[in-house]
Amino acid sequence: MTRKYPNLSKPIKIAGVTFRNRMFSAPMGGTDITNDGCIGPKSTAFYELRAKGGAGAVTVSECMVHPETDGSHAYHLDTAILNSLAAVTYTADAIRRHGAMPSLELSHSGMYSGTYMTDKNRKHGLAQWGPSACTRPDGVEVGELTQEMIDDIVAAYGRVAGLAKRAGFEMIMIHAGHGWLINQFLSPYFNKRTDKYGGSLENRCRFAKEVLTAVRENVGKMFPIELRMSGSELFDGGYTLEDGVEIAKQLESYIDLLHVSAGTYQRGFGDTHPSMFKEHGCNVYLAAEIKKHVNVPVATLGALNDPEQMEEIIASGKADVVYMARALLADPELPRKVVEGRDDEIVKCLRCFTCMAERAATATRRCTVNPLIGRELDGVEVIPAPVKKKVLVAGGGPGGLYAAYTAARRGHRVILCEKENELGGILKSEQALPFKGEMYELTGSYERLARKAGVEIRLNTEVTPEYVEKEAPDALIIAVGSTPLVPPIKGLDGDNVVIVNDYYLNKDKVTDEVVVFGGGLAGCECAIHLGMEGKKVHLVEMRDELAPDANVRHRPLMLKEVEKYVTVHTGYKGLEVRKDGILCADKDGNEILVKGTSVICALGQRSNTAVVESLQDTAPFVRVIGDAAKVATITNAVYWGHHAALDI
Repeated sequence: MTRKYPNLSKPIKIAGVTFRNRMFSAPMGGTDITNDGCIGPKSTAFYELRAKGGAGAVTVSECMVHPETDGSHAYHLDTAILNSLAAVTYTADAIRRHGAMPSLELSHSGMYSGTYMTDKNRKHGLAQWGPSACTRPDGVEVGELTQEMIDDIVAAYGRVAGLAKRAGFEMIMIHAGHGWLINQFLSPYFNKRTDKYGGSLENRCRFAKEVLTAVRENVGKMFPIELRMSGSELFDGGYTLEDGVEIAKQLESYIDLLHVSAGTYQRGFGDTHPSMFKEHGCNVYLAAEIKKHVNVPVATLGALNDPEQMEEIIASGKADVVYMARALLADPELPRKVVEGRDDEIVKCLRCFTCMAERAATATRRCTVNPLIGRELDGVEVIPAPVKKKVLVAGGGPGGLYAAYTAARRGHRVILCEKENELGGILKSEQALPFKGEMYELTGSYERLARKAGVEIRLNTEVTPEYVEKEAPDALIIAVGSTPLVPPIKGLDGDNVVIVNDYYLNKDKVTDEVVVFGGGLAGCECAIHLGMEGKKVHLVEMRDELAPDANVRHRPLMLKEVEKYVTVHTGYKGLEVRKDGILCADKDGNEILVKGTSVICALGQRSNTAVVESLQDTAPFVRVIGDAAKVATITNAVYWGHHAALDI
């Protein structure tokens, strides 16, 4: 057959190993890591799902090679640890049996040991070792690695690589980017040594060469070694793209695939993991430039999820392979859908950082748009129900749509009713914010999946007790969402006020001087957008901090955007909305007018409790999901909706 995306779909041979396509699964850390560093069964299932979804390679991450100098709670591979080799072998097998090539990323955190630990006290108590002695910005002392320690670490890279090959891995990725140990040696910012490992670029590359040599000695010639590097560190004092080109030229003879990323985890998280405020593929230029100067295949990545863009990257010669991480959480089947020409079924990553925030907060994984992530052992296949039933879903937001989709796949007859003339619920408002375009598009993605699964969708249809009685369903899923919270503040019902949910309908009413009333997540993001449009924006928030409802990964990046575009007034209580702004009281009771000729009301949401209560006893099986149950996140709505459907 003729492939719609021939360049993405065609195989690539690297060091004698044939990868079935050019779409690889980027390194993502596991969750149920044992105390002694073994891969747990949940993590094995986590990686296997991407192999089943059609990726050419699946990278298991991160395996720390030298626990004696790196106390990070990550994977270890050591025959002295009971089950260590077995756990890695089971994981490699789980990936390979689906046609993907298993790859293991080997790393050392260097002076940032313990970065992923949820126990911050223990993290700061770890011994930290780097190329040079220094004091980190957080006050932690870093010791300089001795020659003996360097030799031991180099040998450990080789030893672990050999074990990985024995376990069934068919490629090794050496992590030399993102601010970890090898990157620290490469970087003039971190590396202040005066011996053979410091000073000139050639000397700064010496440690990497020794590591790669040790790995090659342990895996042999016809075995792919991939080097992951930052094309540029992207901060003052770090190495530039020009330096990155020279580093790549120094190291290419030691490797078979060059994987070009960007930035450092500690100084540029939003560069290494591009946020919704950046363009898709914003780091591709680094790989494209480096590829001009080397002869080995080059891989690129960075917020890639659109098949057309990725096809162009390969076709135009910017890179030979594209890596995806978050995109393959949102839709593990993305590669398979691309190859099979089903790209209209792809559910795109929102770049909301729920996946990474959950790992930082609870050491688990979640994905806003994919309820399977982090829970793969609970079952990734939707099993047909033994008894087919009639299911009525009230509400066409993301939770209701996903519940209907899952219920239909189980073989039930599903009717979804939405009282308005458009699906999406609260997601409709996201169409006004360009950087949240994929969140708005999520409605269309879920709708296509639901309709293909057989869901009957009825718009302009409100579910009332009488309607339920008429339809007589066996099960009712209540997903009626929430409504904006509009407190009885004088003037808040004025003509110059727009509710943030309705901004997309009333953009023309908003003047060039705006006060956003409410500094939660919705208010902050709307304020950023208005500022990007060139408007003069003030943000009024009663609390001392902005957006406590934003996750721990998205929030700091969002606040940087707020700093660029918005004048912030925290600790201000809104007393009255006027034609010329909002009259506020500060903490001392002083009245201050925050000027603006338009006001955006973003004071939160309230569950549609009255609707829920009216429907509670109208069907044999009733489940309330999403904001209708508790104002929270899209993540919860989708997850609860999926499991409500599984329970029918």
